[in-house]
Amino acid sequence: MALAYLGAGMTTIVALAFLIPLGTALDRDVREDALADAARRSAMITGALAVSSDPAVVRRVIEAGGGNSTNPPVVHGLATGGTPRAGSQDVDQAIRDGSPVVADVPGGVVRLEPVPVAGRVLVVEVFVAEAALNAGTGGTWLMLILVAIGLVVASVIVVDRLAARAVSSARGLVDAALAVGDGNLELRIQPSGPRELAEAGYAFNRMADRLVTSRTDERELVADLSHRLRTPLTVLRLDADALDSDDTSVGSFSAAELDRRRTIRRIRQAIVTLEGEIDVLINTTRKTVSAEALPGSCDVSEVVRDRMVFWAALAGDQNRSHRVTGAQLRIPVPVPRAELAAALDAVLGNVFRYTPQGTAFEVAVSRRDGYIAVRVDDAGPGIANPDRALRRGASDQGSTGLGLDIARRVAQQASGSVSIDRARLGGASVVMLLADPDAAPRQVSRFGLVGRLAREKESATRRRWGRQRQTDE
Repeated sequence: MALAYLGAGMTTIVALAFLIPLGTALDRDVREDALADAARRSAMITGALAVSSDPAVVRRVIEAGGGNSTNPPVVHGLATGGTPRAGSQDVDQAIRDGSPVVADVPGGVVRLEPVPVAGRVLVVEVFVAEAALNAGTGGTWLMLILVAIGLVVASVIVVDRLAARAVSSARGLVDAALAVGDGNLELRIQPSGPRELAEAGYAFNRMADRLVTSRTDERELVADLSHRLRTPLTVLRLDADALDSDDTSVGSFSAAELDRRRTIRRIRQAIVTLEGEIDVLINTTRKTVSAEALPGSCDVSEVVRDRMVFWAALAGDQNRSHRVTGAQLRIPVPVPRAELAAALDAVLGNVFRYTPQGTAFEVAVSRRDGYIAVRVDDAGPGIANPDRALRRGASDQGSTGLGLDIARRVAQQASGSVSIDRARLGGASVVMLLADPDAAPRQVSRFGLVGRLAREKESATRRRWGRQRQTDE
C-alpha cells in the first residue's frame, strides 16, 4: 500500500509538472488566435483609411469585414457608427506610442491601432469578447484533468501489482526463514517476484540444502564416533567380568575383597549405563530432523532418584556426605528423560571432578511460581567466574567446558535457564529452572523467547529460592 501511495504521488507530481504548462500554453494560443483575428479586421479598416477617409466608405468596409455585428470595429475621430469601449487614456496611449495597444475592458479586450490620415491620427478599435479569448479552453482543461487522473490510476494499478509480487515473495522468504529456524529443514520456496528477490529465494534454497547436508554429516560423524566407543567399553566389561570370576563358594571374604567386589560391580553397572547412553546417542543422531519435532517428557523426581543410585555409590567410595530432598512426588517436565539425565550427570560430574574427596553435596527438587528447580549444592571452593562457566567451550579447569552448557541447553528446551550462585554449604549452587507444564501459560514471542515479564518473574523466583536457602540454614 505504501508503494501504491508513493506511485500515485510521483505520478501526480509529474502530471502537474507537464500538464499545467501544456494547458497554459494552449490557453495562450487561443488568446493569440483571437487577437490575430482582431488584427486582421483592423488591417482591413486601416487599408481603407489609406485610400479614403470618407466615413461612408469606412462603414462599408466594416460591414464587408463581417465579425460580430453587435460589436463592430470603431474608428476614433471618424463617425463610423458603433459604440467605443476603450477609454480615452488607452486611445491617447496608442496615439503616443504609434503602435497597437491591447487594453482590458469590461467583457473582453480591445485592440487599438493608430492610423495617420491627412495630418491627423485616427485610432481603429476592434473589440474581442471574453468568450472568444477562452474559446475551447474549458474542454482542453477537462481533457488534461482526465489524462492526469488516468495516469495516476494506471500508475497505482501497475505499482500495486508489482508491489504485491514483491511483498508476496518477501513474505514467503520470511515465513520460510521462520520455519527453518523452528527446525523444518525440509522446507523450500519457489523463487518469484523481482530479480533480486528471486535470487534471494534461490540463495535461501541453497542455504537450506547446505544446512541439511551439514546437519546430516555432523550427525553421522557423531554416530560413528559413538560407535567407536563400543569396542573399548566391551573390553572394559570383559575385564570387569574376568576380575569378578573368582570362586564365590567361599563363605566369607575379607573387607578388602568385599570392597574390591563392590567396586567391580559399580564398574560393571557404569559400563552398562554408558553402553545404553551410547546406544541412545547413536539412535538419536541418526534420526531425521522431522522425527525430533515432538520433544518427550519425564518425571524429574524419578530421574533424580535413578541417577543418585549411581552417584551415591561413588560418593560412598569418596566419603562424600550427600542428601536428596524434594524427590518424593511425581513432577513432570517437557524434557526427554535421557537429556535431563545427561544434564544432571554433567552438573554432578563437575562436583566430583572439581571438589576434593570428602566434599559434601546436596540435590534438591522444588516446584514454585510456574517453574521446577533442580538444585545441586556443594561444599567445595565454588565457581569464581559463573558467567564464563556457563559459556560453551570455556573452562578454567582444563576440561572441554561443555558440562554446564549441556545443562543450560536442556533447561532452554523447557523455556528455562541455568544460574550459578553461592550455596548454603559454602560452595557452588547450580540451579536448573524448567518451565512447569501444569502452570498457567506465559507470554512467549514469535521467536520463542521468554518475554520481559516472564524474565522478571524468573529472577524474582531465583531470589526467593536464595532467601529460602538462607532461612534453611
